[in-house]
Order: sequence, then structure tokens, then C-alpha cells
Amino acid sequence: MKTPILIILNLGLLVLFIYLFRNRELLSYHLKGRWWLTWLAIGVITLMDEFTSIFYVPAEAFRFIGLSAIVFIAATSLIIRFFSTRLTEIAEILEHHGLIGGGVYSFSYLVLGPMISFVAVASIMVDYILTACISAVSVVANATSFFGLSDPMKMALVLGIIWAVAGLNILGIRENARFTFMIFIGAAFIMMNLIVSGVLALDSGSLGQIQQSAKIAADQLQTGSWTGNYSSFITHIAFCILAYSGVESVLQTAGLVRSWHEIRKAYLFLGLTVGIVTPLVAALALSAPIDFKAHEGDLITHYASMLNGVWFGILVAGLASFTLSMAINTAFVASSELMERVAHRYGFSWLIATNRRQSLYRIHLLNAALFSGIIFLTAGSQSLLADMYALGILASFAINTGALLIYRYFTGTKDVKYYTSRLGTLVLWIILVSSFLFLAYDKHYATLLWGTVTAVMLGAGFLVSRKRAPELKQIAQADSEMDMILRLAESEAPEIHFFFRRSEESDHAVIKNNEAYITFYSPRGGIPPKTAANHYRLPLTKISLYHRMVSLLKVVEYELADRRVVVHFGWPLSSWWDRLAMGVMVFNLMRLPRLFPQFEFDIRYFRRHQAHAEAAAGDGR
Repeated sequence: MKTPILIILNLGLLVLFIYLFRNRELLSYHLKGRWWLTWLAIGVITLMDEFTSIFYVPAEAFRFIGLSAIVFIAATSLIIRFFSTRLTEIAEILEHHGLIGGGVYSFSYLVLGPMISFVAVASIMVDYILTACISAVSVVANATSFFGLSDPMKMALVLGIIWAVAGLNILGIRENARFTFMIFIGAAFIMMNLIVSGVLALDSGSLGQIQQSAKIAADQLQTGSWTGNYSSFITHIAFCILAYSGVESVLQTAGLVRSWHEIRKAYLFLGLTVGIVTPLVAALALSAPIDFKAHEGDLITHYASMLNGVWFGILVAGLASFTLSMAINTAFVASSELMERVAHRYGFSWLIATNRRQSLYRIHLLNAALFSGIIFLTAGSQSLLADMYALGILASFAINTGALLIYRYFTGTKDVKYYTSRLGTLVLWIILVSSFLFLAYDKHYATLLWGTVTAVMLGAGFLVSRKRAPELKQIAQADSEMDMILRLAESEAPEIHFFFRRSEESDHAVIKNNEAYITFYSPRGGIPPKTAANHYRLPLTKISLYHRMVSLLKVVEYELADRRVVVHFGWPLSSWWDRLAMGVMVFNLMRLPRLFPQFEFDIRYFRRHQAHAEAAAGDGR
């Protein structure tokens, strides 16, 4: 029975991949002078990172939380798929603002500012460093599970793999995607055979273990108090989060695709592949009669040998070695995109020089040296690297969701098409922050590494941003408040009008010498275009919009004390639920008449055709 089923399975997979290879632009295509990757290419590159967790996370999770790992690895998969919808939302927001690539760094820079963005850089770099290191160590552990090698030989193999993958990236991204896809094909055949064989091998003992896992998980979540239940849930999720490391890499590599729609498709692909395969394989392996302490480093390889013999185990060990190598590759690709964004923003052009294959070869060489240094410092200990790894993942996840909440609070949902529930994002953020705080308290080595790297990045970022921050150029292009005051002072009109407008609302047809249209802008988002001679663009730096507005009106109060001043605001159309910040802003605006009793304040809404009609009438006069 088993043999015919496996034959049909393999023939079906063969037909599928033959069909896919008929498409010449399956992985990449050339357009407008450069090569672009498809959603399948970046999905497969990231899948190689997430997929490799199968080979070490089930044993790591079992080591901490026991048999309930079967349930919580599956529950964590659902949380990560929920999180990936937020990453898709972030991808569209970044594209809307012209920030392509950079992932959590670009988004935290846009929303939270330069200094917090360096915390994001530190967190995500810890992830990539440890992705490469733990994957390289696991490669050797799986590949040598059938052979005895000395520790120095294992260390040499680990370093050799890291530098070999660096060489692959120097060859260029097209070759990288092709090679990764070939590994993916092999992985699909082997893992589908493993899963089908495992399902067919399920007996009453294994089913009983799965049932026992559900019972243990339920008991652990019934402590007698909701705080105890929540704490137990958080600790178990924190120990399983490592199973889905690399999910943010799709967003990180958005600069390699043309549109955020490719990002959405890639995340859907990951959800339907590794999002199902990881909890399924973990359940099959952890329910099998295995001495887990004896096979912590090669659990899946040993399980494969139990199912289909030693040769199949060797085949799975070989797959583990190749796929874990591809996780190292993902770390190289995503970290190079991250460092390219940082270097480009702060003008380190020497670091982002490319070769003729469009490879950031200098960054790849620097990363290889960095990864090798961490291997030496940790002596290649898989358990120590795993403990450090999860904290950086949770830090970057929490920064992403927190920044998304803040962005939606101030901006609403009108600027993008794809948006998710803010309540769901808030719940997700609470879970991620709670998991981060637990691991930070429980894993002192991880906290030390993350804190050290963060402190170094903050120090370097502070020094660099003082002289090289791109915001300085945007601020330098701003209009002068005094130029506006002097121009209005030259008017002979008895009254002066100030119109506060957002950048998209600053259009007007009539230019009058007693009117000024004012737009406050964030230097991080760039200066908006000047729509008229009496349109003044003023930067927002260090203080809130309300306090910036008050400081400007105080200058007006002092300089134009002899004039009748009328201050105009647009009518807020966004709902309180869609943009709660608009409600807060209106509340603040209500305080202005008390601060400036001699001014007149007007909040009005003009229909567009009505505004144009009045402008035409003004021209006729």
C-alpha cells in the first residue's frame, strides 16, 4: 500500500515541476535595464530559511516545554500567518512612500525616526547573524550524524559553508534564485515522501502521544487565573517562535521585486507550504518513539531512518545540509538588502558598490567575516545560538507591529488599499512584546547579545545621523517663517489669512498677498512640492504638530499685532475610528482660541468644484 502511494506522489510532483519549468520567467525577468525576481523566487528564498527550522526547532521546543510542543508549534504557525498579513500591509505602505526594501528598518525609520530605526537594525542584524550561524552549525550536525568527525573538523566545515554561500551571493541574485529553486525541488520531493510515510506509519501509540500533547497543553493553560493562563501561553509561544524565523525576510527583500503585490503572493505561498509542513512534521516526529535527548541535533534525520531505512535518513541528512545552507543564503541576501538601505540613506557609497552581476560583494564579504567571528565566540554551540536567536526575532516583530499601530493612528487607512484590523494588530503586538520580555528575562545570554549590538548600533547611528542624516537635506529645502511674515507684512490689506493644509490639500488657484498656505511636513517623508508662491512648507522636528503650530502663531501674534488675523483649518473627514489621531488633533485645535483670543479661527469644508468656482470669480474681479 505504501509503495504505490509514494510512486503516485512522486509522479505528481514531477509533472508539476515540469509544468512550472515551461515558464521562462518563473523566477526572474528583465525589465527597464535590471533584473527583477518574481514572488515565487523570493518566496522560495525565504522558505529555505523558515523550512530549515524543521531540522532543529522540534527538538529545541521539546527540550523546554515537553510534548506540548506539538500543539504550540502549530499555534505559533497561526500567529505567524496572522503576522504576515501585517508585513504585507507594511510593504504597501513603504511602496506608497517610495521606500522600497529595508523592511523593518525602513518602516521604523518612517514612523519612529532615525534612532529607533537603529534599534530595528540591531535586532534584525542579530537575527541574520544567528540565522547564518545556527544554520551552519546544524548543517554539520545533520551531515555528520552518520559519520564521526572531530570538533576542529566540524568547525572547519561550518566556516567553509559560510564562505561558500558568500561566494554564491557574489555571483549574483539571478544565479542565487535558480540554485535555491533547485534545492527547493529536491526538498519538495523528500519532505513530501517523509510526510506521507509518517502519516501512513501512524499507529495507536503515536496518535495517543498527539492526544496526550493536546491534553498537556490544555492543562498548562488552566492554571486557575487568567494571568497565569496568559503567562503560560506566552512562555510556550516564545519557545516555539524560532520555528518560523525568517518570515520577515520577504519584506526585507522587497527591493528585488516590482510591487508589493509580489510580497502578498509570497506570504500566501509561505502560509500554504512551510506554514503547514512545519507543524505537521514536528507532530509526526515528536509523536514517534524516539530518545529525544540522544537525537537533539538530528531528530528529523533519525526519524526518517526509522520510517524508510538508513538510506532515506542519509537523503534527509543531505537535504538538511543543503536547505540549512540556503538559510545561510537567506541571511546573506536579506542582510545585504538591509545594509544597502542604511548605507544608501547615509551616503556610504563605497560599501554598496556592485560588481557586474549586481552583487553587493563588499557587504557579503563583511557579513562572512562577521558570521565567522560569532561562530568562534560561541564555539559552534547550537543551543546557545538558539537561545540568542529568538530574542532578536521577537524584538524585530514587536517593532514592526508597534510602528504599524502608530502609523495607522496618525494616518488612517485612506492612503493604501490593503489594510488589516487595528484591534488584531494590537493583540498581536501585546503577545509579541510579552514574549520578548519573557525571553529577555529568561535568556541572559540572548539579552546580553541583543543589548550589546543595540547599544553599538545606537552609538554609531547617533554619530552618523548628526552629519549624514538625509533629513538635513529635506530641512534645508524648507521655506522660511520670517520670509512668510515679511511678505504678509508688505500687504496693505487689514486682515491676514493663514490656511493650514496637509500636503495633499495645498492646491489653490488664487494667489493673494494677504494669504499664506502652510504645510508642516516630516523630513523623513521628504518635502512636499511647492504649489504656489504663497505656499510655505515648514519641517516638523522634535516637537508635535500642535506645539509647532502654537509656536508659529506666537510669532504671528508678535510680528503682526496690528492686523486682524484669521486662521483657517480644513474640515476633518476621517472618522474617529479610522484615524483616532484626527480626534486628538481637533481636541487640541479647540484650545487655540483660548491661547490666542485676538485671532479668529475657522474650520470649513469646501467642495472641490465650489472652491474652483470661487477661484474663477476671484479672477474675474
